[in-house]
Amino acid sequence: RENIFLNGAILGMSKAEIRKKFDEIVAFAEVERFLDTPVKRYSSGMYVRLAFAVAAHLEPEILVVDEVLAVGDAEFQKKCLGKMQDVAKGGRTVLFVSHNLSAVKTLCTRCLLLKSGRVMLDKTVDDAVAHYLRFDAVPSSGVSGSIKLGDTVFLTELTAKPSAFCRDQEVTFTIEIAAQTNEIISDLALIVYAVTGERVSVIDLRSATGAYKVEGKSKIRLHTKLPNLPLVEADYHVGLWLNSTTVSKIFTNLLTFRILPSERIDGLVQREPQYRGFVELNGKVEVV
Repeated sequence: RENIFLNGAILGMSKAEIRKKFDEIVAFAEVERFLDTPVKRYSSGMYVRLAFAVAAHLEPEILVVDEVLAVGDAEFQKKCLGKMQDVAKGGRTVLFVSHNLSAVKTLCTRCLLLKSGRVMLDKTVDDAVAHYLRFDAVPSSGVSGSIKLGDTVFLTELTAKPSAFCRDQEVTFTIEIAAQTNEIISDLALIVYAVTGERVSVIDLRSATGAYKVEGKSKIRLHTKLPNLPLVEADYHVGLWLNSTTVSKIFTNLLTFRILPSERIDGLVQREPQYRGFVELNGKVEVV
């Protein structure tokens, strides 16, 4: 409670102004139950919720938001975006700092691309995002060494062959997991992400015969063949979802594959990828 008044005072607001907005701030941050709990006992997510709520509701001329969407659940992130849009529509400035490219494209009307503290680009949002993805995103070619997934569990291989292919071509994913002690893997999946961060699809690797059992100091090696992958041409990142005896976690950016452009069967020119989403759906058109 005191923190809201202190924060507001630092931002130059009067007590009366803060009191007028107090209930709105508390409701937005969803911390009613913890209103009299010292802020030092808040989690990082609760702290950021409260800080954003105070800053956004006290009507600043310029609202500086630095990676606030990195914490909080999906519903709170949606509320934050809505509030920032309201602030911007009210004629005030929102300076939004983020690596979430979807949020940048949703919210912003102008984009600065920074590198090592210097402005590399000052253009439209679409131009800046395209430049960032083309020159600054560093793809990984897969796992061929050993990545620690848990205290005794390691990912020793993750590959896509071929690593660049058209959407109607077959692709094989290979995954190898090693364990130093007995491990039971109940859930295993590859997660495909767009370079903008959205989850596009999941490749389920569970077995119909039950959980995978990895005896101590041994490995399991799996292949999964997909006859086609109907995604729009672009680079995609692959992550891993593992739920086992000692590990339950999603690991991201382990592998990058590329969907190459394909010609349309009807001979028409394809529209630009940015206008087509992620999944390519082709139907037969008839004049009736």
